[in-house]
Amino acid sequence: MGLAKDAPYSDITYKIIGAAMEVHNKLGPGHKEIVYQKALSAKMLEAGLSFEKEKSIEIFIDDISVGLLYLDHLVEGAVVVEEKAFSHLLTNEEVAQVITYLAATGLPVGLLLNFGRKRLEFKRIFPPKKLEGWQDRIQRYLWKPPIR
Repeated sequence: MGLAKDAPYSDITYKIIGAAMEVHNKLGPGHKEIVYQKALSAKMLEAGLSFEKEKSIEIFIDDISVGLLYLDHLVEGAVVVEEKAFSHLLTNEEVAQVITYLAATGLPVGLLLNFGRKRLEFKRIFPPKKLEGWQDRIQRYLWKPPIR
């Protein structure tokens, strides 16, 4: 998967992908997502990247809070990183999740990483040109507190 060097935030995404490759080379497939998330945090720190893990984003529709999104990592305040540990290839559903996160946050780029296969799988994702309708798709990704 080639990455264009002139793409937005390519310097940051290269560092993140490099950190993810180190994690995958050391751990291999077969662990739970949280294991990769913690290891990636450590490797990104070593690479000099600043990030927030499990970054919560409150989502409003028509000024009403409808729930929270949790970004696995928000790197340098600009790159959404979503980690998976699937034995299958990434699907359009996982790509759609990151696109929805980008639409909801207005952030410029996302990385989708899958540690669950023999080789690290990664995709760099940009926001859609048309943002209409993202509110309709976001419901499946929201965390809502239980109603008591």
